[in-house]
Amino acid sequence: MAALLPGQATLGVLGGGQLGRMFVHAAQALGYRCVVLDPDAISPAGAVAESHVKADYLDPVGLAQMARDCDAITTEFENVPALALETLAGMRVVAPAAAAVAVCQDRAVEKAHFEAAGVACAPHAVITNEIELAGVDPALLPGILKTSRMGYDGKGQVRVRTPAELAAAWDDLKRVPCVLEQLLPLRAEVSVLVARGSDGQVVNYPVQQNLHRAGILAVTEVPAPAVPADVQAAAVAAARQVVQALGYVGVLCIEFFWLDDGRLVVNEMAPRPHNSGHWTMNGASVSQFEMQVRALAGLPLPEPRQHSASVMLNLLGDLWFPAGDDARTPPWDRVLALPGTHLHLYGKAEARRGRKMGHLNITADTPDAARAVAREAAVLLGLPADF
Repeated sequence: MAALLPGQATLGVLGGGQLGRMFVHAAQALGYRCVVLDPDAISPAGAVAESHVKADYLDPVGLAQMARDCDAITTEFENVPALALETLAGMRVVAPAAAAVAVCQDRAVEKAHFEAAGVACAPHAVITNEIELAGVDPALLPGILKTSRMGYDGKGQVRVRTPAELAAAWDDLKRVPCVLEQLLPLRAEVSVLVARGSDGQVVNYPVQQNLHRAGILAVTEVPAPAVPADVQAAAVAAARQVVQALGYVGVLCIEFFWLDDGRLVVNEMAPRPHNSGHWTMNGASVSQFEMQVRALAGLPLPEPRQHSASVMLNLLGDLWFPAGDDARTPPWDRVLALPGTHLHLYGKAEARRGRKMGHLNITADTPDAARAVAREAAVLLGLPADF
């Protein structure tokens, strides 16, 4: 495709959440106009875009307006209906493609793609009926039962130890199609951000080491402090295999488990920028959101360069409720007095427990220095400093 040049084109995004908001900010910084489609009248991305189409993702009038007003269109989260992307692709440039997003929307299909790409994933079984449930290999237990669709941030997931617990968990999940994954002993969780252009050019960011709490990403550190160079190289190579096999255009995040026995297995992928890549906004030469804009618009994809050691702290709505039900603003003034701190709030109207409200990036000359400041910030915010 011919590049859509800054100052001359309008970019659209399906989804009005924080990832869409940061995409819009990156696009506007380059000189693009932006249109957001989201049914929420007060969405974070809709609040900052030049235009907000308030419609359902499959609303034909809303999609027609997006096609009329935009030169190219992307998505900010994987659960936008693939049909919406497919419909728009008949009228405008769309990246990533509906087929690629559809793979990421179904865990069973996703795992089949990993295997076809030659990338190892955790031992697993697909469960869609009672016959498949009864045929599950006992060696997969203990495991984690996950819904094939719509699960994220620990939702739609149940740990099971026995066949009886597995059957009960499948009942609790309303017997929807699921994937049972063997529970594996982990050394660390890591992720790799990859970007691919429509011309096949691929670039990647450094390996990111992630700490999750209750299934939600809490801390990302880059460089990955506990992961040796050969494991990092294997993760990058696998991520690039996945994105090439998918024929993907845009930014893709692939999450991996590094196991106690030294193996590296892929966990899942997200067809968009990712929480674990938020550090790039302050620690890299090109943020993941600018890279998403570049891939969509057909601009060159520069090899990203990390210029500062970085730690990212995820900020959930719980921080606004340190002593009960009365909300109060966290001590941002004290946090921002620490060197190398960069606060990003998402413009959400109301803080709620478990809701992603923002993130804090900490940059420094060395990983130890960044981690030390991040721990100070965590203490000020009442977060665990166990990283």
